[in-house]
Amino acid sequence: MRQDVLTEVEDSVVEEAAVALVYNGISHAVMMASPSDLEDFALGFSLSEGIIASPAECYGIEVEYTPAGLTVQLEVASRAFMELKERRRTLAGRTGCGLCGVDSLDQVCRPQRVLAPARGFHVDGVRRALAAIGAEQHLTRRTGAAHAAAWCAMDGSLQLVREDVGRHNALDKVIGAMARGPARPGEGFFLITSRVSFEMAQKAIQAGVSALVGMSAPTLAAVELAEAAGMTLLAFARGRDFVCYTHPQQLGLDGDGQGA
Repeated sequence: MRQDVLTEVEDSVVEEAAVALVYNGISHAVMMASPSDLEDFALGFSLSEGIIASPAECYGIEVEYTPAGLTVQLEVASRAFMELKERRRTLAGRTGCGLCGVDSLDQVCRPQRVLAPARGFHVDGVRRALAAIGAEQHLTRRTGAAHAAAWCAMDGSLQLVREDVGRHNALDKVIGAMARGPARPGEGFFLITSRVSFEMAQKAIQAGVSALVGMSAPTLAAVELAEAAGMTLLAFARGRDFVCYTHPQQLGLDGDGQGA
């Protein structure tokens, strides 16, 4: 009779920390996040949540380590800070929910821009990005417990990749990294390894990016938001296959005309 055997092995467990975002000395949000690329995270969160209108309204970012967790101090323009106080909320951050702590429906359904068409967005670029993303998911390979987000050129080359225990955080990190560099939103697309939720679509639209590719399922709210904003939304993207949910006319097809 076969007997079970206990084997001792080494394992890597993903690190998760409380990260407080403090604007001009006032704590605004506490999120559970992977403690890396926090400057990118803080700037990207500020932009995707509409706290600041542009990177120029953020004058400085400083990360402080404390026994309780990490604090990111941001100095922002007085206009942005006054608006933040007006619509103040506290996010009891959880990696699975991007709307925790919102205290009014108006804060959820913020006015969204109508995006310019995703010019140059093509099936071949999507497939090239999908083939490349796995090799860049270092934290995921070590722990199996992280999401990734990538900013991709239209040809599918990965320009920026960030990982985090929270899918929203990973996308915010990419948005922040884009804002700190020469990336232009109209010249590429986002690839995320998670599902495409309302919040993920909203963050992509706020960043001015006209195409979003998710490797898992979308929600109806995300599809409706993408449709209204003019964003091409792809989901269930694995290998060579995907489903295009909105604005397929903006997606170039390959030679045999098979896009999904």
